[in-house]
Formats: sequence, structure tokens, C-alpha cells
Amino acid sequence: MMEPKLLDRVRLATRVRHYSIRTEDAYVAWSRRFILFHNKRHPSMMGAAEINEYLSFLASERNVSASTQSQALSALLFLYREVLGEDVPWIGNLVRAKRSKRLPVVLSRDEVRHMLASMSGSSRLVCSLLYGTGMRLLEGLRLRVKDVDFGLSLITIRSGKGDKDRRTMLPKVIAPLLCNQAEVARAVHEADLAEGYGKVHMPGALARKYPNAEKAWEWQYLFPAPQRSLDPRGGIERRHHLGESAIQKAVRRASARAKIDKLVGPHTLRHSFATHLLEDGYDIRTIQELLGHADVSTTMIYTHVLNQTGGRGVRSPLESLAADYEGHSG
Repeated sequence: MMEPKLLDRVRLATRVRHYSIRTEDAYVAWSRRFILFHNKRHPSMMGAAEINEYLSFLASERNVSASTQSQALSALLFLYREVLGEDVPWIGNLVRAKRSKRLPVVLSRDEVRHMLASMSGSSRLVCSLLYGTGMRLLEGLRLRVKDVDFGLSLITIRSGKGDKDRRTMLPKVIAPLLCNQAEVARAVHEADLAEGYGKVHMPGALARKYPNAEKAWEWQYLFPAPQRSLDPRGGIERRHHLGESAIQKAVRRASARAKIDKLVGPHTLRHSFATHLLEDGYDIRTIQELLGHADVSTTMIYTHVLNQTGGRGVRSPLESLAADYEGHSG
């Protein structure tokens, strides 16, 4: 039997470990680029020097960000460790980009209000959910019907960053809207069933463990996509969740209509959620749990973006000269 090609082995290795389709595609793509960069030499004939050369090329010639370079490195280490089965004692000699510390863009409460008011339909509901719970965009779009507990006003976020589950509050102000959205999703699902479809993607090996669950109502996505599509891993026609790009475009259009002079995306609502909770006096550990941060130091960045002098109560010395500026606009 012919041995699978190297890139097929990379894809298979990610699937065995239940990596997401995004990670699978990214690792295959980085492995391909690395091989092509070195004139199609087999990775088993290369090592730390060639990886360093490629990482330096990404930084100096392609001007990629530190996070992109880190993703490339992770993919190549996966290739060597998990696919080729090679030890990597030279990992300490690899060039690692240092991430720059940037303050996140945060909207004021009025800016959030105006932006949401400029939206409608499912995009407004999704963005309200992101701001009201601190979810990441994909976490919100991947919600299943069973993940929303209307009785306890709780939302369970499954397989968030780091493959961790967590819980957050269900804002009461949008609970009726989410309930209506669930009924919209039910109608879509029943129509799919009537046409002989209705299967949804199941995480991990749950499709084998619970063979009937993929057609069950409670497993359906709360925000279904407008059309069915072919699953890239199995070729089965299913209805996936609403796409990220639809929400990203809606946010850009709404922020323009609201005349917000900031670089705004769906993730900005998560940053605003955390900052506004700090303004309201909630402790940093509570916010850390709601955001799903593994380390509180990640959450601490929001203490630097509070609206009032970074939250430290510091008053600028220029404020004492306020009278000198009265009546002057230029």
C-alpha cells in the first residue's frame, strides 16, 4: 500500500488530534510554503537552520506580524514532532518573534449604542451578544440551541480558546430576541429535514457515539447559515452556522454609519465588554473567568484602557489651568 503524501499525513495528524478545520488548513498551508521556500527539499533533510531562515524571511521580507510568525513556527514544530516523529532538541535555537503590546480599541457606551442601533436582523443580535457576554465572534456563531439556558439565564460556551468550556450570563434584555432566533432556527431545521437533510456537524467523535444526535433539534446552530454547504471533511451536505465575514462586514458598515472614527471589528465589542465591566467596579478575576483567559495578566490590559485616566484616579496637572482654556476652541 502506497504511503500517503507528506501533506496528507499532516492533514490526517490534525484530524486524529481533533484539531479544528482552520488549524488543519493552516498547518498544511505553512508546511507547503516551507517546503516550496526551500526548493521542495523534504523536511526530514532540514532542521533548525532552515526553519530559522524561513522565519527570518517571513519577518524581514514579508513583514508578517509576530502572531503570524508564531503560527508558522507552531505548524512546523507539529510537522516535525507529530508527523515525521522527529525529536527537536534544537527548538531552543529557533528565532521567536516578540509580540508587541498594543492597547485594544475600545468603544464608549454611546458608541456601542449608536453602532448597534445602526444594525438590524441577525447581525445586530450577534453583536449584541458579543458585547453583552464578552464572547469571541466564533464562540457566538457556534452556539447550539442546547447551549442557551433561558431558565437560568446562562450561556455555555463550548470548546472556546484552548478547547475549554465556560459559562457566561444571558443578558435579559436580549433573551426574548434569542428565543425568537431559536424559533427561526427551528423552522430552518424542519425545512431541511423535510428535504432529506438536517444533519449538523458534530464535535469530536460524538457523531459515532450518538448517531441520531446530528439531526436532533438541540444540536442545531442557533445562527444557521442562509444556505447548506458541503462539509470539507466528509463531503456531506449540511447547514453550517452563519459565516464570520457577514458579521464583520455588518460591523464595518454600522460603525461607518455611526460615524465612529476607530478601527472597529466584532472583537472590539469583547474589548468594550471587559473595559465597561471594570468601569462598573467588577473585579479582575470575575472578568477573567467571563472572558476565558487562562492568565489574569491577559485580562489586566483592560485596566490600561479605562475611560477615566486609565482607572488609576490620576488627574492631569493641565486640569488646574482649565480657566485659561474657557472660550477657546482653536
